[in-house]
Amino acid sequence: MNKDLVQTIKFTLFSISAGIIQLGSFALFNDVLKLGWWPSYLISLILSVLWNFTLNRNFTFKSASNVPVAMLKVFAYYCVFTPLSTLLGNYLTSSLHWNDYLVTILNMAINLVTEFLYQKYYVFRDTLDKKDPQ
Repeated sequence: MNKDLVQTIKFTLFSISAGIIQLGSFALFNDVLKLGWWPSYLISLILSVLWNFTLNRNFTFKSASNVPVAMLKVFAYYCVFTPLSTLLGNYLTSSLHWNDYLVTILNMAINLVTEFLYQKYYVFRDTLDKKDPQ
């Protein structure tokens, strides 16, 4: 099978698992622990990103990159993506009255595609498939 297709499938499956972690931890922090929306959202997003980063670095891109540098690059992505997706989502749901879940799914789809491209062609581009098999 084509290496790019395999990477895309792996990235998608790991991203789905990260989405489950994000939704589950958000429910725990927001509904059970009553931390409020913003703390619950940010903590669950961080957990999801760490999970997704670790799995994709090790298994999708098989990268031997410097972990702190790669994490800073991913952090930079989220410094742009998080405010933009939050502002757009708020506008679509509050002003245009789009369905909350539709907007969330659209944001997740945009995140999936843009983060895959960002990680493959920027974060791990020089270290793809350089990790020693374990």
